[in-house]
Amino acid sequence: MRLPAKPEERITLETIGEAKTPVTIEHDEVYGVPTLEELGFDTEGLVSKVFRGGETEALQRLHRHLERKAWVASFEKPKMTSQSLFPSQTTLSPYLRFGCISARLFYWKLHELYRKIKKGSDPPLSLHGQLLWREFFYTAATNNPNFDRMSGNAICVQVPWDKNPEALAKWAEGKTGFPWIDAIMVQLREVGWVHHLARHAIACFLTRGDLWISWEEGFKVFDELLLDADWSVNAGMWLWLSCSSFFQQFLNCYCPVGFGKQADPTGDFIRHYLPILKGYPPQYIYEPWNAPESVQIAAKCIVGKDYPIPMVNHAEASKLCMERMKQVYQSLLKQRSRVSLPKQIVYNSDMDISIEDKSTRGNHPSKADVITNEENVMLGHRSQTSDSESDGQITVKA
Repeated sequence: MRLPAKPEERITLETIGEAKTPVTIEHDEVYGVPTLEELGFDTEGLVSKVFRGGETEALQRLHRHLERKAWVASFEKPKMTSQSLFPSQTTLSPYLRFGCISARLFYWKLHELYRKIKKGSDPPLSLHGQLLWREFFYTAATNNPNFDRMSGNAICVQVPWDKNPEALAKWAEGKTGFPWIDAIMVQLREVGWVHHLARHAIACFLTRGDLWISWEEGFKVFDELLLDADWSVNAGMWLWLSCSSFFQQFLNCYCPVGFGKQADPTGDFIRHYLPILKGYPPQYIYEPWNAPESVQIAAKCIVGKDYPIPMVNHAEASKLCMERMKQVYQSLLKQRSRVSLPKQIVYNSDMDISIEDKSTRGNHPSKADVITNEENVMLGHRSQTSDSESDGQITVKA
């Protein structure tokens, strides 16, 4: 693959030369950026901003990012940890989204630093992986004005999703009754950013994992609340995670309890964004409904009164969603002789897909066992999902 072009040089005083921009005394009044209050927003109770805008801030973050030479030299795919769940001073996605920093500049700075550390060796493709995914979705969306919807989208599987405004509102407002999901949704609303694997968890929960609600609704929420919401990347991610395009491993389901536990066993992330649950000990913070009454009283948070009970039985809901998605793909197979399917859709019709019945733990059926990602049932070979993405997923074996 040909390397991208080098970034353009920064504009400096030498570049501008003798050019001047006249500024009148009423310049700020006429051309100044209005405040949130002037725009009609209610700013009471807003948390302090995490991301300061502008190119200067973006370049400072890039500099801090590239200072981690040891990380660059021994690069591995990003994993979700308790620390990475919170935005850092090196987070760059909002700045790439708004053009505060050039994707080409980021690419070449990373490329040059790696070659310097490794004495001329070219960096592995995975080092630029997140930038390349960005370009991939840009390319996939080219000449497809319906990339952000099902209707008229040639590469999107037409799934008969449910319409459930009440369930959608609970998900969007962080009131599902699953602390891991709710904490992520609160962070999204307060900060405008969440870790990419946390996005996977809430997207799966909304669509093919539990609620069976269209990915188009999730796209709209992300488009409104994410600072780094990019039309192509946002739509591409939802198409992917809902198994509507690009990805068909619908038997891999993120568990709304186990997935978060593996990244943050103590539950500090949940306590930060859901302070109502801060009194719960680690063994119950992800599933407060399993806590004895004495623990709930001591934590000053009674499930069903101070915090909602789970809106679905995850074990049953995920099983039903998998069965429905299986039926969608089987229906596509029947149409194969009459319709040219997108190349992404691969399904082995000879494979018998059955749901493995696993007993649940605890006193609430939403507590499902976490089964390790053993096999890619769709394609009949080992899953290509990274370790960081497969942890905490429920995999149903054929």
